[in-house]
Amino acid sequence: MRFVQTLAAAVAVFLAGAPAHAQDQRRLPDSRQEVKLSFAPVVAQATPAVVNIYASRVEQRRRNPLLDDPFFRQFFGDRGPLGQDRTQRSLGSGAIVSDDGLVVTNNHVIEGMTELRVALSDKREFEAKLILKDKRTDLAVLRIGDGKQKFPWLPFADSDELQIGDLVLAIGNPFGVGQTVTSGIVSALARTQVGVGDISSFVQTDAAINPGNSGGALVDLDGRLAGINTAIFSQSGGSVGIGFAIPANMVQAVVASARAGSKSVTRPWFGADLQNVTKDIADGLGLNHPGGALIANVAKGSPAAKAGAESGDLITAVDGRPVDDVENFSFRFATRPVGGHATVTIQRQGKARDLKVELAAAPENPPREQRTIGGETPFTGATVVNLSPALAEEMSLGSGLTGVAVAEVASGSIAERLGFQKGDVVRQVNNAKIASTRDLERVAASGQSGYWKVTIERDGQLVTSVF
Repeated sequence: MRFVQTLAAAVAVFLAGAPAHAQDQRRLPDSRQEVKLSFAPVVAQATPAVVNIYASRVEQRRRNPLLDDPFFRQFFGDRGPLGQDRTQRSLGSGAIVSDDGLVVTNNHVIEGMTELRVALSDKREFEAKLILKDKRTDLAVLRIGDGKQKFPWLPFADSDELQIGDLVLAIGNPFGVGQTVTSGIVSALARTQVGVGDISSFVQTDAAINPGNSGGALVDLDGRLAGINTAIFSQSGGSVGIGFAIPANMVQAVVASARAGSKSVTRPWFGADLQNVTKDIADGLGLNHPGGALIANVAKGSPAAKAGAESGDLITAVDGRPVDDVENFSFRFATRPVGGHATVTIQRQGKARDLKVELAAAPENPPREQRTIGGETPFTGATVVNLSPALAEEMSLGSGLTGVAVAEVASGSIAERLGFQKGDVVRQVNNAKIASTRDLERVAASGQSGYWKVTIERDGQLVTSVF
């Protein structure tokens, strides 16, 4: 409040001392049309393509054994309150992005749900089929209709063209009150530390976004989809003017995979470990300010290696678009379609040069050979897979890692209680090197009762534990 008062006082002093002609530039509207300026035409164009999504699943609650006792059954009957099923529901929003009924929403809106319904603004409702979901971007693609019906839809904007200060509209179903439109501006671009997904470069807006808006549309003044509203920063649960949307260019890449019939998103593989540029690194490289993504290691045989990238190169742009940090590079590279090439601009020894990088999917070699470890071992309840470039990319691990990785840990399992986590790479068990899931399964089956020495790699560090 003190800042606001100080700013107001400063403005008053400035205006008091300003020349008279500066204040005289104020004018009344010249016409009735200027008074009636409104977002209504854009709203009328966009809202028919923004939908409400109702997701649900039935959870079967375990029957209490006491209900089998005739004494308790006389009070509760055959289905006492502890034995009744419970329906879990989720409410969100979505945007139709094609006239044949493709709908984009957030993955967290539909995650784990078995029944999906989509309601249009004209009150029509459709059962929806899940086509593709992508946890890495928190996006999901649904389909409504039979493919022959035609639906209102939103064309994609080029989110790279957005500028801070651009007017935008947020459309969704906050708190389930019904379709709502709010307006604001683009407050910031390329926000990466949002905590949603691991490929992120969010558009920040002050247009009011609240629970229920998730998956709704962020629309520009041409009525195009600029982004999918995903998260808010809030300590109260309501809007405080800091909302985040997944940029349309990323949404478009996910939709393209869905259209191609893929069950997962196929992204180009760069094949290098990157790190952000700190002030010390910037000083060492002779940069005016920190920025870009520094190549720390290049995987053998990767597109980056074939293009001539080397450790120590500083990536500054992708196809002419500037790169601010590692997350920003990952986003820009991931939005490029597989096939063809991308121009990656680097700085090496103070000189800029362009590398022509092939846009190819990471190979899944060796095959993952997924196995869930049973028995009585430290790994009981852990699902493990062979690491390949494709799997390392999928799990956001180092590009040059090989061996066996933990893909999942069952809740309440021995592996969870002992602290194993998704992404751990198993290196040794009882001094035996682990190169494949078969190795781990064999060593686990013949392990020493009561004594286990396990070495894993986590976040680049080797950790040895004895159980």
